[in-house]
Amino acid sequence: MPDIAAFTAELSGIEQSDDAALLRQKSRDFYWYSPILKRQLDGKRADIWLRPNSEDEVMSILNAARRHSVPVTVRGGATGNYGQCVPLNGGAVLDTTAMTAPITLKDGVLEAQAGARMIDLDLWARERGWELRLWPSTKRTATIAGFVAGGGAGVGGISHGTMRERGNLLGVRVATLQDPPALLDLEGDEANPVNRTYGTTGVITRVRLPLTPAQDWRDIAVVFSDFAAAGRFALALAFADGIPKKMCGVFDAHLPPFFRAIADVVPADHALALVMVAPSGLVALRDMAREHGGRIVADQDTVAAERDPEATPFYEYCWNHTTLQVLKRDRGVTYLQCRFPFEGTLESVEKVRAAFPDEVWMHTECVRFGGRTTMTALPVIRWKDDARLAEIMAGFEAAGAGIANPHVMTIEEGSGYRRVPGDQLGFKRRVDPLGLFNPGKMKSFDEPESDAA
Repeated sequence: MPDIAAFTAELSGIEQSDDAALLRQKSRDFYWYSPILKRQLDGKRADIWLRPNSEDEVMSILNAARRHSVPVTVRGGATGNYGQCVPLNGGAVLDTTAMTAPITLKDGVLEAQAGARMIDLDLWARERGWELRLWPSTKRTATIAGFVAGGGAGVGGISHGTMRERGNLLGVRVATLQDPPALLDLEGDEANPVNRTYGTTGVITRVRLPLTPAQDWRDIAVVFSDFAAAGRFALALAFADGIPKKMCGVFDAHLPPFFRAIADVVPADHALALVMVAPSGLVALRDMAREHGGRIVADQDTVAAERDPEATPFYEYCWNHTTLQVLKRDRGVTYLQCRFPFEGTLESVEKVRAAFPDEVWMHTECVRFGGRTTMTALPVIRWKDDARLAEIMAGFEAAGAGIANPHVMTIEEGSGYRRVPGDQLGFKRRVDPLGLFNPGKMKSFDEPESDAA
């Protein structure tokens, strides 16, 4: 049994709190997007919150955790959606947000501590002529280690793929719960065991990422009379190698009314594409929009918008932010995450739309996987009950889409492959033999006889 009193007594020099209200706050993320996860995770909380400001303090926490059998759940910006930051078995929440400096840049490679916000890193790099390849729609609040540990997909994926693409994550330093706890520097493929593992395989303390030359991105909104035309435009843009782009999200007519800053310029019953494109691509983009029956209705400077707390960069209407924008006004919805096939992509999308015209509000994003481009989907779903959600998910799969279920809390069940890669499971067994890192989130470790193992 964990000895919380003895554990905290050893760590009196580290910022900490056992205040009940703070523990409720620090034991949550955005799992409430899912009515299923909300039912399962409401009320779960840590026994103690700790915020180290250095690797030395992280190691002190882990040494004490091992001695006293205290579970450790790592927390960054807490922008995840699957309960990654929720401690299922109490214990300690280790908050990395005080670990923000120093930042270094050499030969186009950025290295930063775990708690650095992605917006701060990107703006810092921009001052030096560089920018991040990838960031989440929660860029203004997410931390770099949280992005790596939570999934690593988002803005930039149309050109660079996800964090799982070789070369997008160059290295990490990770603190372990071995006997004794250690700091490991992992490079290249060796860093894969911490990629999308929810902090189950260690505490990421530093991250190394490749950058790309900075562009003066423009946010462009293009409207279409029907969704199919918007989809054809999006794929054409994704395949247009001569147009530098960072994003292309497509939304059916249900969704633009929830996008406060641009709702007034999108005609009723029109689909919408939100694009980030470099200035050098604007002429070609306008031609392509016209070719597909689209019309540009809004244009803004991306970086200026994200620097302004009163403005909304268009990527905050995309990716997982789409669902959030709807939930602000309508709590009777939830969402899915899936990937459509490389071949017959738009046909697959239309099959789903035809099958569930009122319950599925389609939202797609263009992403590269292994050098090929397709559409992922984060559709907003009208919520009825668990059984109807399962029927809708089956409809997506029947149309050829692979589901990454956002209504489960384990790595395996939330993956389209329904299992954790062997290198991640093996690494977990090596660096956390007692199973104290975020227990309950890696099913193949916690239940070795399960189908996930």
